[in-house]
Amino acid sequence: MNASELRTKVLAEIQRIPEEKLAEVYDWIHRFRVEAETESDTVPMMRFAGCWNDMNREVYDEFINEITLRRQQAFSGRQARETSLD
Repeated sequence: MNASELRTKVLAEIQRIPEEKLAEVYDWIHRFRVEAETESDTVPMMRFAGCWNDMNREVYDEFINEITLRRQQAFSGRQARETSLD
């Protein structure tokens, strides 16, 4: 079943919902849509949340030092005017 057919079926079901339940259905659909949109933005970033929790201190310190060194190397060639907040 394609998206157009599903949309038609969903709308047909909504037409059959008792009037006193429409506000509840609207709230649920709205919340679902907003969460789905937000999820698509945050999931790639959040899937790594907490992944360093089990890292031992020595490996963590080495990792942080490596990140610092790479950032320094990456930004050392920039002119002062490119990194200034003025």
